[in-house]
Amino acid sequence: MLATPAEAPLQSKRLVYEPKYDGIRALVEIVPGQRGQAAGVRLWSRNGNEKTAQFPEVTSALAAAAAALKERLVLDGEIVALDSHGRPAGFQQLQGRMHLLGSKDIARAEEAQPAALVVFDILASGREDLTRLPLTERRTRLEHVFSRLKPGHRRDAQSTIRLSEQVAGDAREMYARAQKEGWEGLIAKEAASTYQPGRRTPAWRKIKLLHEEEFVVGGWTEPRQTRQYFGALLLGVYKDGQLVYVGHTGTGFDQKELARVAKLLKARETKTSPFSAKIATNEPPHWVQPDLVAQIRFTEWTADGKLRHPVYLGLRDDKPAQDVVAPLEFRGGNFRLKAETTPPSPTGPRVASAFRRNPRERVASAVRRNEFQDLLDELSSLEKARKDALVALPDGGTVKLTNLAKPYWPSLTITKGELLRYYVEVAPLILPCVAGRPMVMKRFPNGVGGQAFYQHKVAERGARQFVGGSLQTLLEMTQLAAISQDPWFSRAESPHEADYAALDLDPTDTASFATVLDVARWIRDELKKLKVPGFPKTSGASGLHIYIPLPPGTSYESGMLFCQIVATVVATRHPKQATVERIVSRRPRGTVYIDFLQNIEGKTLATAYSARASEFAGVSTPLAWKEVDDAIDPRDFTIRTAPARFRQVGDLWEGLRTGPPADLEAVLKKY
Repeated sequence: MLATPAEAPLQSKRLVYEPKYDGIRALVEIVPGQRGQAAGVRLWSRNGNEKTAQFPEVTSALAAAAAALKERLVLDGEIVALDSHGRPAGFQQLQGRMHLLGSKDIARAEEAQPAALVVFDILASGREDLTRLPLTERRTRLEHVFSRLKPGHRRDAQSTIRLSEQVAGDAREMYARAQKEGWEGLIAKEAASTYQPGRRTPAWRKIKLLHEEEFVVGGWTEPRQTRQYFGALLLGVYKDGQLVYVGHTGTGFDQKELARVAKLLKARETKTSPFSAKIATNEPPHWVQPDLVAQIRFTEWTADGKLRHPVYLGLRDDKPAQDVVAPLEFRGGNFRLKAETTPPSPTGPRVASAFRRNPRERVASAVRRNEFQDLLDELSSLEKARKDALVALPDGGTVKLTNLAKPYWPSLTITKGELLRYYVEVAPLILPCVAGRPMVMKRFPNGVGGQAFYQHKVAERGARQFVGGSLQTLLEMTQLAAISQDPWFSRAESPHEADYAALDLDPTDTASFATVLDVARWIRDELKKLKVPGFPKTSGASGLHIYIPLPPGTSYESGMLFCQIVATVVATRHPKQATVERIVSRRPRGTVYIDFLQNIEGKTLATAYSARASEFAGVSTPLAWKEVDDAIDPRDFTIRTAPARFRQVGDLWEGLRTGPPADLEAVLKKY
């Protein structure tokens, strides 16, 4: 019995709710042993493929658990991979076990990636067919079976055989947990429904949190640059008997999987396209007989029926290709989704219209639901396996990543891989800050304790300078051990015109951060008198930066002159706390140096959201002025703690790019 992708309320007396497990659907037959013999156990996928030998831990656990049973049972459930905490994991972790046949390979896979069976229905007991009973009665019978299992096969989180979680009438709490813990979704089931074998029925409905579907492989494209085997899979779904193209993916493969899939593709190569219409590809295409089914995770459907940010999870052998039917309907020459609306949040109605009005909340939402989650998972896997890889990115680029387990902050056990994941996580925030700007790299090839050096141009790019704005550039720079992101104040197309100016508050060795905050407040007060906006952020180390947006066409010299005036005024009024003395040895003890010379053309500061090579792995974190008035500690904002803050407060730096600039002419008239 199959579920339909349709809306379902989170509260209904007629419904029961279960987690949607992301594994291999399995029918289980258990035949009790005779005269002391072990019980006979067989597992089948929904496609009729026997899985008994491929998951020996499940088979043996069922046989042992069934020692106390006297009647034949037929159960319905899901074989799931387990993470390091014994919790059900995603299909991608399981797909490496689906195709194994050799006993040694199966034994190694069992050790490397354990699995469990989650049982959610009972179809037969002895000679009695239970499929015509209501779901609530079947559930009662199933729970009775579990109560009779041999001791040691409990319903706890570490069991190989588990009973699915189920709640009746109100799924709001379960839905909130699903959102928090990143489940695939929920299944809403009619409490009175009978079991309808082989049918997709609205009596069971999917409430999906992530988009993950099966797609037919219709071909592949040739690889680019140093990538081997193939570039991307060409994907489709069947619509009215025709295979409709929905997009391509080259992300989610390691070298072993690339080689395995390439062999399968070559064996199926044909001269004609299986798709219903001609498609355009970035690289030369090759076509195959459309009998391979790939599991794909993606962020959303585009308006024209294409997958956005698709990621390959694995090939399925438990579903025939002809059953992969479009979750789309054709209207007026364009594809659009069928009604499959995400249910309202248990905490209140959806606020899409508010997001449009509030860019900060929109960005905070983007960070909360990070569209690069699959890339984060891939980077974690690569580091854990200590593998190098050419990684395909959601925006179409690729980047070669190596030595992810290399320590960058040895005392904090922070690796190169963790820094890469930080930048992926905050990419929606930091990429707008560096877009179109030439970048200067300060490279730390041996970590923050080793010798560093500056580099402007890159030999691999034809001795050209990096220009920020893409995820590929962000990761390529991090791969080269550039810990911070240091952009010019101007853009590549107008290199002599600064978009903003900055005051860098640099405390002397004997100055406290409390003094830094005092100086920042006095600068804030001076800017307020001049009706000039200012945007503060921590430096990521011991200081603080205050940025001022400039009108279009402003020269670096004008921005620096303005900052020099403000710095001099504050230092003159507060000589015991602030100074503009350039020579370090001449600065009064306990003062904060207000550096306006960072505004010289070609100089840089670490941008907002940038990691820093400080000993505490700090992040240059935008602040609200109210926070400057409070006793904040810059050490609270690190690459491990800052993302949670950004998810909460959104993009405090957005106003620098979109708000009104300073009126420098009016300011200079006052002076």
